[in-house]
Amino acid sequence: MTRRPTSRTPSDQPEREPDGTPPQPDTARSASARAPQAAGPTGAGEQPRTPQASGPAKKTKPAKPAKKTTQTAESAKPVAKKTAKKPAKKPARTAAEATAKKVAKTATKTAEAAAPAKSGKAATPASEAPRTTATATAAATASVTPTPPAHPGAPTPPTPPGFPLSPVPDADRSRLLDGTHHDPHSVLGAHLVGDGVAFRALRPYARAVTVVAGELRAELVDDGDGFFSAVVPLRAVPDSYRLHVTYEETDLEVPDAYGFLPALGEFDLHLLGEGRHERLWDALGARPMTHQGVRGTRFTVWAPNARGVRVVGDFNFWDGVGFPMRSLGGSGVWELFVPGLGAGELYKFQITRPDGSMTFRADPLARRTEVPPANSSVVHESAHVWRDEEWLRRRGETPVHEAPFSVYEVHLPSWRPGLTYRQLADQLPAYVSDLGFTHVELMPVAEHPFGGSWGYQVTGFYAPTSRLGSPDDFKHLVDALHRAGIGVLMDWVPAHFPRDDWALAEFDGRPLYEHEDPARAAHPDWGTLEFDYGRKEVRNFLVANATYWCEEFHIDGLRVDAVASMLYLDYSREHGEWSPNEHGGRENLDAVAFLQEMNATVYRRCPGVVTIAEESTAWDGVTRATHHTGPGGFGGLGFGLKWNMGWMHDSLGYMSKDPVHRKHHHHEMTFSMVYAYSENYVLPISHDEVVHGKRALVSKMPGDWWQRRADHRAYLGFMWAHPGKQLLFMGQEFAQGAEWSEGHGPDWWLLDPAYGAEADHRGVRDLVRDLNALYRAVPALWQRDTDPGGFAWVDGDAAEDNVFAFLRTDAQGAPLLAVSHFSPVVRQDYRLGVPEEYAAWQEVLNTDAARYGGSDTLNPHALKPDASPSHGRPASLRLTLPPLATIWLRPA
Repeated sequence: MTRRPTSRTPSDQPEREPDGTPPQPDTARSASARAPQAAGPTGAGEQPRTPQASGPAKKTKPAKPAKKTTQTAESAKPVAKKTAKKPAKKPARTAAEATAKKVAKTATKTAEAAAPAKSGKAATPASEAPRTTATATAAATASVTPTPPAHPGAPTPPTPPGFPLSPVPDADRSRLLDGTHHDPHSVLGAHLVGDGVAFRALRPYARAVTVVAGELRAELVDDGDGFFSAVVPLRAVPDSYRLHVTYEETDLEVPDAYGFLPALGEFDLHLLGEGRHERLWDALGARPMTHQGVRGTRFTVWAPNARGVRVVGDFNFWDGVGFPMRSLGGSGVWELFVPGLGAGELYKFQITRPDGSMTFRADPLARRTEVPPANSSVVHESAHVWRDEEWLRRRGETPVHEAPFSVYEVHLPSWRPGLTYRQLADQLPAYVSDLGFTHVELMPVAEHPFGGSWGYQVTGFYAPTSRLGSPDDFKHLVDALHRAGIGVLMDWVPAHFPRDDWALAEFDGRPLYEHEDPARAAHPDWGTLEFDYGRKEVRNFLVANATYWCEEFHIDGLRVDAVASMLYLDYSREHGEWSPNEHGGRENLDAVAFLQEMNATVYRRCPGVVTIAEESTAWDGVTRATHHTGPGGFGGLGFGLKWNMGWMHDSLGYMSKDPVHRKHHHHEMTFSMVYAYSENYVLPISHDEVVHGKRALVSKMPGDWWQRRADHRAYLGFMWAHPGKQLLFMGQEFAQGAEWSEGHGPDWWLLDPAYGAEADHRGVRDLVRDLNALYRAVPALWQRDTDPGGFAWVDGDAAEDNVFAFLRTDAQGAPLLAVSHFSPVVRQDYRLGVPEEYAAWQEVLNTDAARYGGSDTLNPHALKPDASPSHGRPASLRLTLPPLATIWLRPA
């Protein structure tokens, strides 16, 4: 897997929420702001950069603050004041001081974003409620009493300077500076001590730090290494206080991040520990919220092997020294609420590994990311308003296996190269609706660093790729498809993930998301890592991810990629390269349990959603209910549908043969009916069949251009009539001759009227439109796809003629006769047995029609059966079979 650069330059900055995200105050970036946490490693005059993994953090001596006279605030409103410069001559600045000055110039001067929330603001969700904890703050009843003014209007006398120092103990100081402290809130912030309240702050590069509480202003003492502290003679910790932080040329005033209770509740931690948090994205990641009356962002990450975790980003110039997170008990979760931060902020987690080295990691639950190759996470808050209520209400009315289901597979970045999600919303729904498909299937949308992987090597499992826009832009596209009456399926990849050192691989210094056994972790085919399905937290991460896409983005179905590679311990492994399970078998019992849990959870939480397995083996019960045990002793995997890879390989193999040789491969077209009802199938002509030298569908056919197009059309007619649902990859609907490439997408120029052969391609597309229209209108073609009583061979043995004829019937018994003829000759008066109760039959589809580009050999008039028995039936029809064509007939 290609490593992605992590350096940050101004050109890497993503656009803030383009539309829909609630506007943040100008000071949303100032709560811990840009100035205070200038990156120590960045030299003076250099652009701050996203850090790479490094060794243990070094202690940095901050610039010595200039002395300031403590002032009493004139009002309780937290407004930072510009500090007057001292006339005294300053000593020459060190490199660190020069950096601090440069950073301070860009700091925001106020912190309105962190102001207490006004009444009427939305309450914090239940999952974000703070834990009930008896603290000094909650227990205190005494109030802070400043010295009263001499008379109304007179200035309040300043709080006497010279508060005693309350230094951070040496052990805690060292751990905080090294990034290995598990509970910074126990040291930093405000704490009751014998002589009052001890205030401690860690603000590298600050000149001075003053505690502001109502009219009280108490300047803390510089304790070195960026620490400031003092004991203020108060009887209780103030209910709310702020830190007035002075830098060389900037002041700012913000609530103290270490004055807040945990913003993650005990019940959330319990569910996380059980591996059963079905809305995991509400508990982990970066979540803008109101906590204890203050707007900000709560950062949480699961890193149980970490010695310490910090949050870094643009807001602190990628220097996390002043932003250590706390460990929440034995959960392995680290948490920090940062006041004043909102949507659009870039961030990562700076993790101290067990060996003391450091690594900078993107958030596994980031809901938005930078545009690759940049890889920082982005704080996101959705503002999309859904308008697809009617679609959601109706989508579950009919079980998917008893409903029409015709799928157009799309790779969004290359369908119309250069279009954003919102631009696609203006074009894709209209195109798909015109062709009559019921659903689109999107190749993986989740963020991935390498475009050439087509999205199948995911690093951002909870973030739509930012290449095409924001998460709200993607919601807009799904909304538009739903309002056009089109369902949205999405490829989902829980089988593996890439080894990028800023993503999931050895996330906290040890195997975490991958299996601890290197032989089990390494995927032999793709150079990636397999998930550890036996670890409950990892299983929770994936199960919640499946429901996340369905609940947050209204996805109607998940097509699960590479299921076979998950199910077998010996998948692509030679003898001696794998170990059997506890029963001595080759089944991956952990993966089986995961898939069962995922399917059960999705179907329970998301009515009307379907899950689809790309599974290429004979595993029993892929689409059987999880509580029904099969002959192998396993319950079903619980999928709704399964790709019929056997049908695809056999039928394409037959079609690739010259017609004169097809009679020797006749069984390849009929064998699928031997097992057609063992699972609920989809017949896929997917992207995998038109790349890497396999050739486009029309180019697989033998013969000249006319014969290849005729075979292409006849094959589509056979496919649409065969039991099972249909899937067709983009470009094949108009017989594109070239293989698909993610670099340029379909050859739309083939449909340009100025192109000489445009009619050939337009004719195939017109056929697809008519196939879908008839398919939707005729229940016999979809209502009994999983019922053997809905299919009957008329003639499945006409190998010498290359003919396949069968009947499909709906729940009321109404039939459709499908006849496919794969020889380049016309057969007159071809007799086929039919039910005797119908007086006449009408041809409703003929792929050889002139408007599709065929020879126009038709059965234009109603056909009346005669009493001549044929194919075991008392009546029969005499038909004209066009060359290389499929015809459909219905009772007249």
